[in-house]
Amino acid sequence: MAVNVGNTGNTRHVERAVVGTWGLAERYREFSWRQARGRSAAHEELSARISQDPEFCDLLSGSLPAGGAQQPDLLLAAVRYLDGPHAELGPRGDMAYGRWREWTVRHWDEVRAVIMQRSSRTDEPAHCATLLPLLARLPQPLALLEVGTSAGLCLHPDRYRYRYLHRYEDDGGECAGGPLRGGTLLTEAEAGAPESPLVLECRTEWTADELPGRDRMPRIAWRAGIGLDPLDPADEPDDLRWLQALVWPGDEERAARLSAAVEAVRPAPRPRLVRGDLLHELPALAAEAPPEATLVIFHSAALACLAPARREEFAHLVRSLLRGRPGGGHWISHEHHSVLPWISAPAHRSPRPDDALLTLALDERPVALTGPRGESLHRLPGAEDVLPERA
Repeated sequence: MAVNVGNTGNTRHVERAVVGTWGLAERYREFSWRQARGRSAAHEELSARISQDPEFCDLLSGSLPAGGAQQPDLLLAAVRYLDGPHAELGPRGDMAYGRWREWTVRHWDEVRAVIMQRSSRTDEPAHCATLLPLLARLPQPLALLEVGTSAGLCLHPDRYRYRYLHRYEDDGGECAGGPLRGGTLLTEAEAGAPESPLVLECRTEWTADELPGRDRMPRIAWRAGIGLDPLDPADEPDDLRWLQALVWPGDEERAARLSAAVEAVRPAPRPRLVRGDLLHELPALAAEAPPEATLVIFHSAALACLAPARREEFAHLVRSLLRGRPGGGHWISHEHHSVLPWISAPAHRSPRPDDALLTLALDERPVALTGPRGESLHRLPGAEDVLPERA
């Protein structure tokens, strides 16, 4: 039987295209259901509509390389960055989606260029509220080296103001220590720069004596970070515009937090930010840390994008660097427990699987569970054996 080789090749090409389109549609469906739902009604609806639009998914899968460039939030941010229709609130309803789609297709070359040039990684300055209690306990001064930094905002924990809400169960009634809300007594502990435009609130069971106060803040002698696409929102308006585009519609709190963080760090000297692969750049950058300072290598929600083998390689490298440094140093990891599985998984259940808590660990020993955006800090059993004495 004769076989038409040309037709066979074309059939395989069509099959691959169909698989790519279906896979991309599924990716948007998952994004809508597991990530956007409950956080941004606009992104939930828009990503769901895209998942049901095979022609548009075909455009995306055919013109964007597989992997990071096909992340849903990257496309949605690119359109907002370019002032596409409904940039602020998102397209709601059939007619609005039609306008959004028509504009995006018509400006596709510009949208694609932004997607290929930018990254969806952002700094979340609110993570500093959960990192601060550890940083304040380490031998001072500190040399901070952040892996996976984007805009360097987490390298300035000393420029923000913190309000820790301490909670414990009570049997009701009035109390001078603070207001009672459903049997929970709330007291406040404040730390940080009192005039900072950014105030970060964090719920915790830790008492004021266990938390850093205004007179027990970390002293930072050196700041540096590594990122594939480090940004400077304090000096580069276009970088700030991109970070603002990444904030999901309806999340006014996060948008305000970003603006306040940028204002807080604007007067400060810029940290040293290195563009490149974290494994390749880490040894040389760590060697620049001043010898009289305690080197702290840290990262927050930054390693999930690495393959498991690369995470293990990174862990081996960090251990080696700290062992080889005179006086040693410390490693603070702040990731979902599945990212670094050799760290003991804490016994907990996240209330929502798509809004998973992060595990805060010091030198690979879990200390606390934290909210994904620094909104809570829950001490784990045995943390007292891990935490160093107050510096």
